[in-house]
Amino acid sequence: MLACSVCERSYEEGPDEPWRCSCGSPLEFETRPVPDSGPPEFGALETRKGLWAFESFLHTEPSVTLGEGFTPLVDAPAWDAAFKLDYVFPSGSFKDRGATTTLSRAADLGVERVVEDSSGNAGAAIALYAARAGIEAEIYVPAEVKAAKLRAIRQTGAEAVPIEGGREAVSEACIHRVETGDAYYASHAWNPSFFEGTMTFAMEVCAQRDWEPPDAVVAPLGHGTLVLGAYWGFSALQEAGWIDRLPRLLCAQAAGTAPVAERLHGMERGTNRIADGIQIAEPVRIDAVLEAIEATDGDAIQIGGQTTEATLGRLHQSGFYVEPTSAVAPAALDRYREAGVIGPDADVVVGLTGSGLKG
Repeated sequence: MLACSVCERSYEEGPDEPWRCSCGSPLEFETRPVPDSGPPEFGALETRKGLWAFESFLHTEPSVTLGEGFTPLVDAPAWDAAFKLDYVFPSGSFKDRGATTTLSRAADLGVERVVEDSSGNAGAAIALYAARAGIEAEIYVPAEVKAAKLRAIRQTGAEAVPIEGGREAVSEACIHRVETGDAYYASHAWNPSFFEGTMTFAMEVCAQRDWEPPDAVVAPLGHGTLVLGAYWGFSALQEAGWIDRLPRLLCAQAAGTAPVAERLHGMERGTNRIADGIQIAEPVRIDAVLEAIEATDGDAIQIGGQTTEATLGRLHQSGFYVEPTSAVAPAALDRYREAGVIGPDADVVVGLTGSGLKG
């Protein structure tokens, strides 16, 4: 069953299920599986199954998979932190976490066509896994989408639909397609199956650290796909008794398009045009993201374009070939430390989310 995240109305699951509640709010799975056994030793995990090693926490079976997951967690001495290299997924971004669970569920439901709207990475991930499943895909993207991301979508056989007018116009066009057609909305912002996949970020981090959660996780924040998924993942691990506390969730937004940071700290001057992957003015689940930040004593700040560009150069010169959006997280780590939000001895994991090979 699916349930509204606000009014708690229930809906039956199926290929014709609504993509949102009649009240306009996002839907979630009514219950969340939690295993009743203790945490396994790392060697006992079926890591060859990738993120599906945590299938006992998920509603979905691995019907559509490319072996994704268990990305490296490596030391980053220049930042005195560990970096989770989620840019080494099959499509080149962490969005494969949600794509494998979303397309697996779509395949199980008998879906024949999916649609998605994206600035690039989520669209490329959905297109790739739809191709793996033999499901047709339409991906709505901004007209100015980076050429490498557009190519990644089209080369899977998916139909890319460029839309003029900015990111919000792209979403509106895609939603109109969903409401007037026969396609399943495989949305990284709305579909609850997508967040099932991003939950596994938290599970992998804790498994790779012998079930000792870090003090803090720093991650880029647009729609909140990673941040909210990580919060639900850490919470599920705590409920299962696999970890004893939640890490702080410290978020990085692009200056000029930072609705969560503005809610917390007010308006700030500045812009950041190069971190295009997180330029979301109206996140679908902003209230849930704010709740996750509050529940973990977290925060969200804005990172400007010049700072992002400078940090991107440092990352490349340190061996981390990521796209600009990924650079906001290490840049935010520096800012959080300068402000005393993170202590000098804090144990921190930073998520690097997109490959530099796609711009």
